[in-house]
Amino acid sequence: MNPTAHARRERAPIGRWRPLAVVIAGLLGIAIASGVALARTTATRGSGVVVIRTTLAYQDARAAGTGMVLTSSGEVLTNNHVIRGATKISVVVPGTGHSYTANVVGYDVADDVAVLRLVGASNLETVTTGESAKVAVGDRITAVGNAGGTGALSTVTGSVTALRQSIMVGDETGGATRLTGLVGVNANVVAGDSGGPLLNSSDAVIGMNTAGSTGYVSRSSTATQAYAIPIAKALSIVRQIEAGRASARIHIGATPFLGVQVASALRNGDFSTPGAVIADVVRGSPAASAGLSRGDVITAIDGRATSSPSSIGAAILAKKPGTKVTIRLTDRSGRARSAVVTLAGGPAQ
Repeated sequence: MNPTAHARRERAPIGRWRPLAVVIAGLLGIAIASGVALARTTATRGSGVVVIRTTLAYQDARAAGTGMVLTSSGEVLTNNHVIRGATKISVVVPGTGHSYTANVVGYDVADDVAVLRLVGASNLETVTTGESAKVAVGDRITAVGNAGGTGALSTVTGSVTALRQSIMVGDETGGATRLTGLVGVNANVVAGDSGGPLLNSSDAVIGMNTAGSTGYVSRSSTATQAYAIPIAKALSIVRQIEAGRASARIHIGATPFLGVQVASALRNGDFSTPGAVIADVVRGSPAASAGLSRGDVITAIDGRATSSPSSIGAAILAKKPGTKVTIRLTDRSGRARSAVVTLAGGPAQ
């Protein structure tokens, strides 16, 4: 994890689903399928859809996804998992030759929504949003995205197969998040399409492409099912972020960075030990400077007990870069001590 080092009824389809960002050197979450082939075609330019490229310096990798331009001055909506772990974000407007550096305005890890601001952007074309509440099973849809992380937008068609769906989405770190209220479609949505628009027959955005079934496929394979966040839900989160309303779910502005990866504390085969063991320390990070070491168990932050890795992540994420925090820990020998750490700015979670 990384606020520390990474970040990510309803009938519930039970199984393993993957977010649809691309990590270069491997595709995360390309869907496996059988059935009628749904061929991709070249998307028209000037649609308000952009290509997102990220550098993941702490993982020594790059990643790619898609975004939707909400304002002509450069506000962009995408999935949080598209920018998770990014130390640098650039956005390309296809067909124009324009590329911009992007800053993170805010994000909601639980709902997988993020808002970016492009530096120096103006007069950008924007997407047209529709009414996701009126979407019905059987409606024809078109998905647009940076399929395969090639940098070129393409489209694929299909239809709505289900509404108000709930799925568990896995990520490359082994974590999982439950996403709810999703629109299910049978379009061949693949890795790289994350953050792109799901359009209705009037070319209005009714969802944001987010997840597909697990596996690796060839270009000729098709998806039995993919999922999109309804645009009304995504825009509701966007408005909270724009208003600067931070909460337990929504983070505003730069992400505080401690610089450790943590796991559940394990002593003598017993997972009941409170706290979280440090599995790794990022070189040159605030944690390294403060003397935190692999094998130390973090038991409290600013006087509040930490019972698990997730509680440590939540405690750090509630802070701001530049904040001093007091970390209580137990080292490998069993000795308890404290360390004062000044948090740096780091990648989104």
